[in-house]
Amino acid sequence: MSEARLLPAATVLLLRDGAGGLEVFMVQRHYQIDFAGGALVFPGGKVDARDYAPDLRPRLAPAPALRDDLIPFAIAAIRESFEECGILLARPAGSDALVDAERLTAIEARWREPLAKGSIGILDVVAAEDLTLALDRLTHYSHWVTPGFMPKRFDTHFFLAVAPADQLALHDGGETVDSIWIRPDDAIAEAIAGKRSVIFPTRMNLSVLTRDGDAAGAVARAAGKPPVRVEPWIEDREDGQFLVIGAEAGYDRTAAPISELK
Repeated sequence: MSEARLLPAATVLLLRDGAGGLEVFMVQRHYQIDFAGGALVFPGGKVDARDYAPDLRPRLAPAPALRDDLIPFAIAAIRESFEECGILLARPAGSDALVDAERLTAIEARWREPLAKGSIGILDVVAAEDLTLALDRLTHYSHWVTPGFMPKRFDTHFFLAVAPADQLALHDGGETVDSIWIRPDDAIAEAIAGKRSVIFPTRMNLSVLTRDGDAAGAVARAAGKPPVRVEPWIEDREDGQFLVIGAEAGYDRTAAPISELK
């Protein structure tokens, strides 16, 4: 049996500094979605063919830290954060400031639904609104590839972004049915206690966030350590089957029960 084709995907970890320390925005996927249904995840999704459009290039803020092959993934991360939670990392052309809450309300009312339905691409939005996508607000965080034995496989790049203070993050009510700002260690604790479903890659990326007390520290850590490609494999052990990842990725553990991938 041949392996399933890898689908390019992007995920964004929106960060803020809360009263109790660093918080990350997470959404709960609809239970009827075939991959990670009901799980608590970061906003994200597949890279759309229109995210590669050459005409988008003049609409992108310079981001020297991002490799050229990562640009479509970064565009997808910004698009998905707008579709799934209403956060738009974009600036009015010629401005140094991100779109403010008042302008965002008008943009959202006009464009969020058709963009989420796929009837338009992100270029349609930025061209009509004369915007520049703030790729410079993204920091490449991790790179995970779904194992070859899975029926649906993703080649996913994760990015960090500090959430704009005056934009309200909220789930879309379609693919996602709930949302929460949560401390990374609290999300892990709730997963261990069985209160929430958190799949293995999500839990591993949360574990790295627990090492920093604020958003600036998390971004600085990510910027200083280029991600390692992580593709888990299965090992049969005396106490069952385990997912295993390489130690070079720098996570706090290298194995977990196979159930954590589901």
